[in-house]
Amino acid sequence: MSIKKFFSKITNWELWPFSLLYFPIGFVWAWYCLRARSVWFFSSSNPTLTFGGFEGESKKEMYEQLPPSSFPRTIYILHDLSFDQVKKKIIENGFSYPFIVKPDVGMKGILFRRIDNDDQLRKYHERIPVEYIVQELIDLPVELSVFYYRHPTQQKGTISGLIQKELLEVYGDGRSTLWELILQHPRAKYRLEEMKHRHEHRLDRVLKKDQHFYLSYAGNHNRGARFIDLHHLADEKLHKIFDDISHYTDKFYYGRYDVKCVTLEELKEGKNYSILEFNGCGAEPNHIYDAGLSLWQAYREILKHWKVLFEISKYNHEHGTPYWPFKKGRDFLKQAKRHFKQLEEFD
Repeated sequence: MSIKKFFSKITNWELWPFSLLYFPIGFVWAWYCLRARSVWFFSSSNPTLTFGGFEGESKKEMYEQLPPSSFPRTIYILHDLSFDQVKKKIIENGFSYPFIVKPDVGMKGILFRRIDNDDQLRKYHERIPVEYIVQELIDLPVELSVFYYRHPTQQKGTISGLIQKELLEVYGDGRSTLWELILQHPRAKYRLEEMKHRHEHRLDRVLKKDQHFYLSYAGNHNRGARFIDLHHLADEKLHKIFDDISHYTDKFYYGRYDVKCVTLEELKEGKNYSILEFNGCGAEPNHIYDAGLSLWQAYREILKHWKVLFEISKYNHEHGTPYWPFKKGRDFLKQAKRHFKQLEEFD
C-alpha cells in the first residue's frame, strides 16, 4: 500500500475496522448493560427474532414475519443434498437463471452470489458448508436502506435513516483492464485482496467502452457499496408504509429494512417494491456513511440509536419478554462466531 493510500485510510474513519470505530464509545454500551443488569439487554428488542436480531438469526425466521408477497420468492437448500436433488427442487419451485444464493444465517454479504448457470450453482453448492437460500433476482433499479424504530407504546414509528445504495461497479473505457479499473476506483482500490480473490480469472480482461461490470452484488458498506443520503425525502407516506409492516406481527420494533423498488415515489404508494431483508437490533445505522459526517457527528447518531434500543428493550422486558440469561447468550454468540468464521473461510 502506498503512503498516500495508507494515510487516506487512517484519516478516514469510514475505513476503520468495526472494533476500532466503536471502541471509544463502548463505555456507553457497558452503561446500558449495567442499568439493565443484563449483558444481553437488547435480546428483548424484537421479541419474535432470535436474540432480538442482534446476530445469528435466520432469514427463514425473518421472512415468515413479513407480509406475503413483500419479499422475494425464496427456497431453502440443505448443503448436504446431492446436486441432482438441488436442481430438482429449484425446477419444481419455478426458478430459472439468474437468481441469488446466500447463507440462511449470514452477514455482511458473505457468500452472497448471483448464479447464472449450472456450473456456477454446482461450484457454490459443493463449496458452501451450511444451509443456504435460493432467491429470485429482484431486478429493480433502486436499492434502499430504511432504518426504522417504534416504541411498543406508540402506533407511529420513526424513519431515522434513508439511503440509496450504489453497488461497487466499474465502467470500461475500451483500453483498461479490469484490474486497472479497480486500481483507479475510489473504493475498490482499498479492497485489492478481495478483488483478486473474487475476479482473479478475469483481471486481464479489457472492458469495452461504457461496458458496465459489477465488482460486487452485495449492497453492504463493507463490500464497497456507496450510500446516498435521502433522509430529507422520508415523508408521512413512507412512514405509513413501514408502520404498517411493523404492525404486521406487531413485534418488529427496531432495525433496518433493505428494499428494492422501481422508484422511491412508488414505494411510498406501496407499489413495485420487495424487502430483501430485515436486520434487527444488530443493524448498524448505516446512514452515517458517505454522508459527510465528522467522526463526532457519527458517534452522536450511533448513541442516539443505542438509547432508543435500550428504551425499547427495557419496556419489552418489563412487559413479558425476558432478557436472555448470560450463559444462553454467551453460548449462542460462540456458536454464531464459529459459523461466520466458517463462512469467511469459504467466501
